[in-house]
Amino acid sequence: MPRTLIRKNPSNFKTLPLHVEAGPEGLSYQSIGMPLNFAQTLQRRKAIQVADPERFAVELANLGVSVRLTLQWQNRDYWVLVRQRRQDRGDVVLKLISGYVPAQELNLPLHTAVQEVAEECLLETPEGWLGGRFNDTWLPAPYADALHYREAMPFVLTPHSGAARPVRCGNQPLIERPRAYVHLPTASLQLIYDLRLQVPREAKSLSLFHVDERLEGDQLVARLNRSRPDLYLMPLEDGQPQAELYTLKKDRLVPASTRGIYLAESFARQDGWLVREERIRWKDWLRQQGLVAPRPDSKLKRLTGKARQLLGLALQK
Repeated sequence: MPRTLIRKNPSNFKTLPLHVEAGPEGLSYQSIGMPLNFAQTLQRRKAIQVADPERFAVELANLGVSVRLTLQWQNRDYWVLVRQRRQDRGDVVLKLISGYVPAQELNLPLHTAVQEVAEECLLETPEGWLGGRFNDTWLPAPYADALHYREAMPFVLTPHSGAARPVRCGNQPLIERPRAYVHLPTASLQLIYDLRLQVPREAKSLSLFHVDERLEGDQLVARLNRSRPDLYLMPLEDGQPQAELYTLKKDRLVPASTRGIYLAESFARQDGWLVREERIRWKDWLRQQGLVAPRPDSKLKRLTGKARQLLGLALQK
């Protein structure tokens, strides 16, 4: 049964619309107008058109931030994806850890990105939940009233410098150089930071869970559902993603089905500064990346394996 971790009043969240100017050499944004609450922001997230993908000026509904999080665990790297039912778009996708940037952090979206990791990506050991640090700064423990966080053995987040083209808030360049795109279907500016999460070697029997807030009536509610961890790992080979998905339960990678899966728009093809798609099918993304999904074992192979196992048992008698 899902466990409620926290309830929030969504009217406490405020953000600001943006004026964005983009050119071949870079992109800049600045806030305009009056602060908007969550419901007002959703009302403004309606499809727009931009003629030139490399050079334009446009007003947008909000700034969003995502984290392409690379998990380092047992000497291997994995991208971290989370499952989300997007109420505003009526679909279910696997996406990067992400969120809306509040008004007070528009000039420091990296701070929002780091907090989203603490809120959405939960690491459990038998002794409790792991806290985290970003470089030398401790991350918040957003569910400390409901969960027991371990004070020792934090995971560590470190930034990777990202995109080649600079992004500025006003005249101030954003540190760590996030990738940026304007998402036309939602009239939003999206930033993607590359971060790395290193699990302490002493952490044993590790399980991973995703916690996301859902709007229920007049409250934002965050729940933990152990039967649906909703956090997926995509293995990397030499930095390149592989066509596999897993969940992690007590140090065991459990293969996850990819049937009928859609990925969020951050995986879709980007044209200049623009992304036009709402989502992309898993199969289409594999084709776009030149990846081939591993074939499941045939019934004959599975039967052969079972026969070998029975033969081995017979020989032991």
